[in-house]
Amino acid sequence: MQVSVRAATAAGLAVALAQVLRLEFPIYAMIGAVIVTDLSAARTRQLAVTRMVGTILGAVFGAAISPLGAIHDIGAIVVGAGIFAAMFTSHLLRIKDSAKVAGYVCGVVLLTHSDHPWSYALYRGLETGLGIGAAFAVGMVPKLLKIEMDRSDSAG
Repeated sequence: MQVSVRAATAAGLAVALAQVLRLEFPIYAMIGAVIVTDLSAARTRQLAVTRMVGTILGAVFGAAISPLGAIHDIGAIVVGAGIFAAMFTSHLLRIKDSAKVAGYVCGVVLLTHSDHPWSYALYRGLETGLGIGAAFAVGMVPKLLKIEMDRSDSAG
């Protein structure tokens, strides 16, 4: 149940922040928050940095490979190859915990066939990063509450 509450809270926070910042697609902030929320709040906090690295890796791969996706006959192959490349690179760099996010972001960028792939990748990366940040912040709450409880326990 706790993971549900944390994921829902992080998603709501991410969407609200994306709307305040007038980002075009708050859905990616919401997806980022839900995807990175782990069963354990400590694990969510621990993996936030590697998942952000995965976001950047996926955005870069997606934008770099995007021109190949414009060739409609091989579009699906390019999407699959891009996702593979982003995820495999995560493993090569020994940050395998970032692989799913890298593949997801790369796929999102590649599926758009945007006229401006680098700009699109930047915004998808920002939105996903916002979601990761929200999940990290919500994951801090149990730690902060524990500190407060520890202080009040020792005061009595």
